[in-house]
Amino acid sequence: MQLGSMFAIYFLIWFLCLFVVLPFGVRTSEEVGQEKVPGQADSAPHEFRFFRTVLRTTLLAAVVFGLFYANWEYGWITIRSFDGFLSAPESLRQ
Repeated sequence: MQLGSMFAIYFLIWFLCLFVVLPFGVRTSEEVGQEKVPGQADSAPHEFRFFRTVLRTTLLAAVVFGLFYANWEYGWITIRSFDGFLSAPESLRQ
């Protein structure tokens, strides 16, 4: 796999992981016991920790990309793994 392809795939995985990580650890002002700012939505987080979220996302993306790359190198799951899903069963072919 070329280096540019690796960066592009990691970038896509990173953003996917970002949306997976975002809801974890979020607490609203009501849950923390503090007053809301006027006009604040009830579901708005009390305190957003940007660097913690980026760190968690980066670590998760590194693990997922590592699994992806290992599968690319060793071929654990290939297109042939899905042959039963992609084609009609023998009983229906004529």
